[in-house]
Amino acid sequence: MIPVNSVLQVGQFPDVMQAEIDKRLKTIKLVDPEGKPPAGNFTAILTRSNTVIPQSLLEQVTSIQMIATCGVGYDNLPLAYLKQKGIKASNTPGVLNDAVCELAIGMLFGLLRRIPQAQEFVQTAAWAKAPFTMTTTLAGKCVGIAGMGRIGQDLARRLEPFKVKIAYTGPNQKNIPYEYHPSIAELALACDVLFLACPANPETEKMIDSQVLAALGSKAYLINIARGSVIDEAALLVALQQKVIAGAALDVFENEPNPNPELLKLDNVLLTPHIGSATFETRQLMTNLALDNLEAFYNQQTLPTEVTN
Repeated sequence: MIPVNSVLQVGQFPDVMQAEIDKRLKTIKLVDPEGKPPAGNFTAILTRSNTVIPQSLLEQVTSIQMIATCGVGYDNLPLAYLKQKGIKASNTPGVLNDAVCELAIGMLFGLLRRIPQAQEFVQTAAWAKAPFTMTTTLAGKCVGIAGMGRIGQDLARRLEPFKVKIAYTGPNQKNIPYEYHPSIAELALACDVLFLACPANPETEKMIDSQVLAALGSKAYLINIARGSVIDEAALLVALQQKVIAGAALDVFENEPNPNPELLKLDNVLLTPHIGSATFETRQLMTNLALDNLEAFYNQQTLPTEVTN
C-alpha cells in the first residue's frame, strides 16, 4: 500500500497515464520540475522518462528515497547524485517493446517506400499528371541495429521475415544468430539500413557523427528510435542536405519538442514526435509497472525493474 500524499508526481502525464495513477494512489503534483516543490513529507517521486529531474529538486526535498520513472530511459535522472545519496530508481523496460518496434517497422517502410509523400501525391492530384517516383525495397538488404538489448532483439525478430540480413553492434557480442560488428563505424559500412536502439549515456552521445554517416553512404538509411543525443544532429543535417545518406526517420531529437527547423525543409526525412510508446495499451502498462515499483518500495520488497547502473 502506498501512503497517501507520500509520492511527488513530477512533470506532465497524458490523460491515459493519469487515469491509471489515480486508480491506485493519491499524489501531490509538481508540473515544473524546476519550480518550487510543494510542502509535504515525500519519500518517492513518480515521473516520466522525458522529464528532467534536476539535482536541485532532490536537494530541496531531502526526504526522497526512490524515483519511479515511466519509460525505459533514465538519462534524465541525476544518477551520480542518486548513487551518492542511496536513492533507488526504477524504469519500465519490456512493456513498451511491442509499440516501439511496431513504430520502427512503420517508419522503415514509410521511409523506404515514401508513404507520406505518396499520400500527398494522391491528395494533391499530382498522380493525374505523372506517375509517382520509384522507391526502394527492403528485401535483400542488410539491416544493422545499434543496441541489442530488449528492444533491439525484438526488432531483429520482427525483421527476419522480410528477407534481410541482420547485423548489430554493442558493448559485447551476444549469443544471438546475427553478425556482430565491434564498432558503429564497421556496422555502418556493412548495412543498408541502420536502426539506433541503444541507451543514451556518455559512451553513445553523438556516436552517429560525420564519419559514421559517410560510412553509411548515399544509398543507406538511418532510423533513430533511441534518443536524440546519440546523433550529432548538425552532422546529420548536412549529410541529408548533401545526400551523403539516402534518408533518415527520426522519432527523437536533440531539442524536443522543438526540433531543428532545417530538418522540416527536407524531403528525405520522416519525422514523428517521440511516439514510440504512445499507444493507450502501452502507456497503461508502463504506468502500472512504475506503480508496481513504488508499491514494492513501500512494502520493502525488491523493485521489479530497478535501475542498477
